Formats: sequence, structure tokens, C-alpha cells
Amino acid sequence: MIREKNSYVHFHGAPSKGKILMIASSPAVSAKTGWPIGFWAAELTHPLHVFMQAGYEVELASTGGGSLIMDSYSNPLDESGYSSHDVISLGFMQLDWFNAMLGTTKKLSDVKHEDYDAVFLVGGQGPMYTFKGNKELEKLFVSFYEAGKPSAAVCHSVTLLLEARKSDGELLVKGKTWTGFADAEEDFADSAAGVVIQPYRIETEARKLEGTNFKVAAPFSSYAIQDGNLITGQQQNSGSAAAEMLVESLQK
Repeated sequence: MIREKNSYVHFHGAPSKGKILMIASSPAVSAKTGWPIGFWAAELTHPLHVFMQAGYEVELASTGGGSLIMDSYSNPLDESGYSSHDVISLGFMQLDWFNAMLGTTKKLSDVKHEDYDAVFLVGGQGPMYTFKGNKELEKLFVSFYEAGKPSAAVCHSVTLLLEARKSDGELLVKGKTWTGFADAEEDFADSAAGVVIQPYRIETEARKLEGTNFKVAAPFSSYAIQDGNLITGQQQNSGSAAAEMLVESLQK
């Protein structure tokens, strides 16, 4: 069945309902802009807020382990003011444990699906370089999916799904309906920045794949799709919707 969704308080002393693995990009440098890039703040903090409020523990891993950086435009304190409305990220940024978590992420090789109930891929500009073609990450994500565990990706992190294959050799997205960052949203971002930001476009590449159904909603609307245990969100405003779908799946 396909479901669509268009649209932090962890109770003290309550036992954990389970553990969710979130995976973000390690720091990189954009070959197109020269900018330092990493994860998009809201795509980590908003799902994290949902997971904690629902009573789940979260561990954070990254493609290379160690310290992470957020994309500057996603930082609510950035002088651009682009994300100044993001009070959830701003709140987390005041917490020592959150900043410590960003500084001490696990490497992909240090995690395995058996230790978690679900996986959630964090988007941002970094994944376009660090997730695409990352066979180790593809194998890990597929291991969650094939174990029947909720497996989510949002925004540019869905670039992993352009190539990720199941153990039978078929693309994971074959026969699936899914979403990710839209070409219209890339147009907006490029116009706002005055430069072509990304080395390729997810929607363009997804529509080249046969036997899969890639859908997008209105630019920058909250839009998430669940098809079986695959959950995808269109962009940074869709992280909470995707996280809520993941929690609902765990609670069934």
C-alpha cells in the first residue's frame, strides 16, 4: 500500500521504545561552487524532534565518521537569514549533547542494521557527493530495507536510491513510488544563489530510470511518500512528515 502525506519532548524516565539510526554526510567541498558542504540542519533536527517526542533513542552516523558541519544556508544564525525561522534547529544548537553528537559521529563501518529498528538518511548538499555511488552506504541502507525495517531518506539524500540495488540485483526503487528534491526547487535555489549549485539533478536522473514512479508536489511543500517500508521526503520541509511515517510504521 502506498501512503502520501502532504501538508522534543522525551518523557523523563520513560523507557525507550527503540533505536533509530540517522545518517548524515561528512564534510565535503562542492565542485560546482567551492562551498564547504555537509548536512541540512532542519533535515536532521526536525526528524530528531519527532523521534524523541515519540520516545525513541537516536544515534548519528556519517559517511566518514567524526565531526559534521551544517550547510550554511540551513543554519538559523547564518547572516543570509535564509533559515532564521527554524526555531527547532536553533533550539537544538543550544544543547551541549546535540553539539557533542555532531562532533562524534560513528563511521558507517561501525554500525549494522541489527542494532537498530529503522534508518533515516539526512539530506543536504553533501550527499550529492558523499552518498552518490557510496557502495558501503547503499549496502547498509538495503540491509535495513530487506530486513523489513522502515527505511527513510529525504531531499538530496535520496540520490542514494538512484543506484542502490537489492541483493537480487534489482534497483531498490523498482516498482516503487518515491520522491526527492525537485527540478523546480533546484531552479529556485540556483536563482537565489546566482550559480548552478548541484552537479546533477535528482528528479532528472530519477525520471531516466525504468520501472519506477518518481513524484513531486508543489515546490517546498511538505510532501512525503511511504511505499511499503521505503519512506521518502521531497525536501527540507518534508523531514517531519517522513519521520512521522517512520514512527507510525514502528508503532504498528
